[in-house]
Amino acid sequence: MSARYVFVDRDGTLVADRGYVHRIEDYRLLPGAAAGLLRLQEAGFAIAIVTNQSGIGRGHYSEADFQRFQDHLVADLAAQGVAIAASYHCPHRPDEGCACRKPGTALLERARDELGADLSASWVIGDQPSDLELARRAGCRAVYVQSGQGSERRAEPPGEIASASDLVAAAELVLAER
Repeated sequence: MSARYVFVDRDGTLVADRGYVHRIEDYRLLPGAAAGLLRLQEAGFAIAIVTNQSGIGRGHYSEADFQRFQDHLVADLAAQGVAIAASYHCPHRPDEGCACRKPGTALLERARDELGADLSASWVIGDQPSDLELARRAGCRAVYVQSGQGSERRAEPPGEIASASDLVAAAELVLAER
């Protein structure tokens, strides 16, 4: 059985992006992140995190550092009622040419295979052009949030992509399009 998912970017979409975020003391969930995800979950979407983490490949932090931060995020969201079905990350540098680095589709293909995600009925929400391109390539719909680096690109038209100020507004756009 295939499931509808919202694949959400991490840095700049869920948590404040201060550059190579990996230390728990730098953790800051963005306003509205949990509320937006909870709204999507209550409407029947499963939630998964899909994130590029080139800081690992660049030697800024380790897989263990990433996992500690990720576990903290997932636990914080769970405490607010949000269940994260899975987290997928690409640890490679941009110059490595891997298939898992967004906008490559390997992470969503893995979610399709492991979780039974119906990509054609799923969404990607993120603050980077690579998130939007990932959605296009994988056959998902997308919402561009202006909560992270998207705020620096407000003047850039997202084309046919819906744009929202944060995850609460993004959730409302997704639900309006059901």
